[in-house]
Amino acid sequence: MTLRDHKTQEVTTYRPQYGAARTFFLLTVIVLICVLCFIHIVEFQKKENLTIIPPRAVPKKHHDFCTVQPLSPKEDFEEKLLLESIAWPETPSLPTPLPVKEASYPAKSTFTILPQTGGGQWHVGDKLKVLIKMCDFQGHPKKSGGDVLFARLHNPTLGAGVAGKVEDHLNGSYSAVFSLIWKGSAWVEVTLVHPSEAVTVLRRLNSEQPDRVKFQSIFRSGSISETTICNVFLRSTQQPLCNYTDLHTGEPWFCFKPKNLNCDTRIIHSMREVKQNLKAKEEKLFQLRVNLKVSIPASGPASVTVLPRQKGQAVVNSSNMESGPSGYYYKGAWQTLSGTKVQQFNTPSAITQCLKGKVVHLYGDSTIRQWFEYFNGALPDLKEFDLHSHKKNGPFMAMDFANNILMTFRCHGPPFRCAPVPISELRYIANELDTVIGGTNTVVIFGIWAHFGSFPVEVYIRRLQTIRRAVIRLLNRSPGTVVIIRTANPKALPSRVSLVNSDWYSLQNDKVLRAIFKGLNVHLVDAWEMVLAHHLPHNLHPQPPIIKNMINVLLSYICPIKSG
Repeated sequence: MTLRDHKTQEVTTYRPQYGAARTFFLLTVIVLICVLCFIHIVEFQKKENLTIIPPRAVPKKHHDFCTVQPLSPKEDFEEKLLLESIAWPETPSLPTPLPVKEASYPAKSTFTILPQTGGGQWHVGDKLKVLIKMCDFQGHPKKSGGDVLFARLHNPTLGAGVAGKVEDHLNGSYSAVFSLIWKGSAWVEVTLVHPSEAVTVLRRLNSEQPDRVKFQSIFRSGSISETTICNVFLRSTQQPLCNYTDLHTGEPWFCFKPKNLNCDTRIIHSMREVKQNLKAKEEKLFQLRVNLKVSIPASGPASVTVLPRQKGQAVVNSSNMESGPSGYYYKGAWQTLSGTKVQQFNTPSAITQCLKGKVVHLYGDSTIRQWFEYFNGALPDLKEFDLHSHKKNGPFMAMDFANNILMTFRCHGPPFRCAPVPISELRYIANELDTVIGGTNTVVIFGIWAHFGSFPVEVYIRRLQTIRRAVIRLLNRSPGTVVIIRTANPKALPSRVSLVNSDWYSLQNDKVLRAIFKGLNVHLVDAWEMVLAHHLPHNLHPQPPIIKNMINVLLSYICPIKSG
């Protein structure tokens, strides 16, 4: 039996002291009251056209302590389709002791550029195909798939680069396909991000240890202060819980109840620690410069010479290429292959002219904060208003009075790995979007991905579904609002980071994000390809040249070239 507060749920267990007859009488009365209340709710729901989740809905079980709330039939079906669409090939089971020498090893693996069909020369508009053969530490060919591979084609002299598409043949071999977009040299680069055996570990960690990133909250009343553990999922103990599930979005969040304070005295949220349990020798599957984001050598030439486009040959663009790249770099500038043409906003005045009269709201993680920081540094007339907030957590606000520009940033709600932040500043993006009036002078930008790697993908799916509902409501009431979404991006992977924030996790979540917002009147800044195709090292926070290109894409959506 539980005692519930309207805003927080304090779960305590106790034993009734009634006699059998009195207990039966009370239970009968309670049942009758519940039936009458349910009838009233149903009639109210019909009258007001509301959707109310049955209070006795059984949570969906994911693990022995990991449950998620039930979805509507439509969203439940969507979740199943999404999980099928990102299903990764089967990876090897890991016996004990772990046979590390049988794991994929990039130094013994190779890639080979396949000859052009008919033995001819390469031209702009052709596709370049590369065969990748994976081997273990002993040089034996792998017989199964599941390795995580990235591929790109580049020319450092031209400042050119494009991401390749990798196909798993499930037998230890892979194909990488590239679009030939520029004339001149084109160099192939293939990188092993994770051996398939590491994917087995990453899968298990998210299933069995989704709470391995620990969060905490400070509770305070007067001179009394206590700190307890919090998370999306908490393992069952005898300690009572405080339930902070959001009343509007249904997003779950729990903390262990303090011993001497009430649930409503929670004031501060922060990340506590990362604590995960690997089995013997599993750390050897995540070794820098050995098998973690390491280049695979070529078995022959690593480059081709691309000649100009042949007469009558089709122009390369995303619409005539199945799962082709979204864009490419040339002379250091990102260009899309379809859709909005990317303009170059190279001066503060050009940026200011685009943003003049605009209200720009940015929501999300530190990769979105990075955009706020770019604008704040690039525009001398954009003055930040000191909100006395943490320099990494926000919120932030900046204004250009002369040009009537307002820009804000706010971090997303938990899970959020951060320095201590007041609870009042942790707000869910969906709830924030519901407060936006919108209109042709309003730009909404969000990106949410970097803090979800350690959780089952279902948690991320549900967060995006709540945000999508809010985006639809916003666009329904204010169709002229510009909505822009930043995708995930590859990053540097030190061994410890790879276990909670792996590119494999980000890749799955990135596919989910694109699918969930497909078909809506929103714009994507493809940070994934923009980082993958660039020559600079991968970083959670991409380096300035990449950020500048992202800002050019962003501003091109806000101020597109007028046709005609």
